[in-house]
Amino acid sequence: MTHTNLDQTNVAQLLPRDEYNQELEANVHPRTWRNPTPTGRYNLIVIGAGTAGLVTAAGAAGLGARVALIERSLMGGDCLNVGCVPSKGLISAARVAATVRNARTFGINVPDGVTADFAAAMQRMRRLRARISPHDSARRFRDLGVDVYFGQATFVDSSTVDVNGTRLHFKRAVIATGARAAAPPIPGLDGVEYLTNETLFSLTELPRRFGVIGAGPIGCEMAQAFAQMGSEVYLVEAAHGILSREDRDAAQIVQDAITRDGVNLLCCGRNLKIDSHDGIRLTVDSHGGSYNQRIDRLLIAAGRAPNVEGLGLDAVDVDYDGKGVRVNDRLQTTNPRIFAAGDICSPYQFTHAADFMARIVIQNALFQGRKKFGTLTIPWCTYTSPEIAHVGLHEKKAADRGIPVDTYVQHLRDVDRALLEGDDEGLVRVHVKKGTDQVLGATVVARNAGDLICELTLAMTHGLGLAEIGSTIHPYPTQADAIRKLGDQYNRTRLTPLVKSLFSKWLAWTR
Repeated sequence: MTHTNLDQTNVAQLLPRDEYNQELEANVHPRTWRNPTPTGRYNLIVIGAGTAGLVTAAGAAGLGARVALIERSLMGGDCLNVGCVPSKGLISAARVAATVRNARTFGINVPDGVTADFAAAMQRMRRLRARISPHDSARRFRDLGVDVYFGQATFVDSSTVDVNGTRLHFKRAVIATGARAAAPPIPGLDGVEYLTNETLFSLTELPRRFGVIGAGPIGCEMAQAFAQMGSEVYLVEAAHGILSREDRDAAQIVQDAITRDGVNLLCCGRNLKIDSHDGIRLTVDSHGGSYNQRIDRLLIAAGRAPNVEGLGLDAVDVDYDGKGVRVNDRLQTTNPRIFAAGDICSPYQFTHAADFMARIVIQNALFQGRKKFGTLTIPWCTYTSPEIAHVGLHEKKAADRGIPVDTYVQHLRDVDRALLEGDDEGLVRVHVKKGTDQVLGATVVARNAGDLICELTLAMTHGLGLAEIGSTIHPYPTQADAIRKLGDQYNRTRLTPLVKSLFSKWLAWTR
């Protein structure tokens, strides 16, 4: 073992320095960690300990491979530290605050002027994040048989990686360094202190006026959550509306919800500028109006950049650009000994996509497999209230590919459980190959859309059609009954006039 303490230069700052962040750091980048001394060649070196890297390392070690895992900052990557986990912790608190304020609609009397304790909500988030962190910890992976190194990894050649002066030799390597928040070229932005997802969750005080630039998933989730917690929120978006990759009518349901919660949406934004002379001031033109709004904190949620710096990719002939590392369908880079997985190379920058990309890499890198990324069916979900989830083809994309479809829609206003819960603004939409019940794509807008989309993803992955879904008993009452009702819709189309006539004749004959 080497006997030098870790270089903390590249380690993300976990603020505030309370007991929960210290517990988190002790798991995902312990200050007293000693990097191992390498002995012999590794079957697999994994660079980056986010979701893709962790799954790759654990899976390969579990199959008997000698594995080295290298991380320059915090194990767990964005998901644990500055992404999925802390954002959903905050969103859950914000949803409770909104529910309490709306309690009278359910006949529950609450005091006037109920307020959220933002500091307590953020402390709860940090406590739960620390509680989750042992799963991604250095000690756990060491116990799984993985050699864990902290430091900057740089390729020396196609069989060697340098980690802070220590040379590791490998047969295969995996780049899983992920991506980071990127700021768009907005005039004046460089002159102010702004937040990204990497610094947002260090806040301990609720901004009275909160600006968000970018109405994609992160921007919409955080804009609504901060509004529900009590901030005056201004959400700026260059395009029309929000969530541009979703169906417009589905996104409109979410848009209506977040504006009801108090988000001031400034879409079709033009001439956006940031002024620092009076704190932080946004000026933007939106839908014929000009806005000049002072805010206390500003979140940039408009873009990502791949983490390729310092890796020495040119030295090993790995092609990359502003979108990340270039891979083929087997997730192999332009160097056949080096693979990549996760946000560094994926058009789907989701934790669950990174997880399943890692499983492909294990097969292909260690066992000369032929598993293809393009065969994956990848759903996604934006965790607003209501949530919006999607899998497969949208109707427009199907048309662009020349695929005719039939579309079935079930509105939640006609689903008993949604009515009883007060969550009747939403829908389930399924596209099937025309003339069949083969599911090609689906969109769900509902309180738990991320859960509901799983049934439709399962159907697509394993070739189950709407007829099978319609014949599957669902508990009553549930929101998932909306999906079964789509199966009923399809089955009714099979009752053609000819079939109905034959049935009538049979029943008349057997009376």
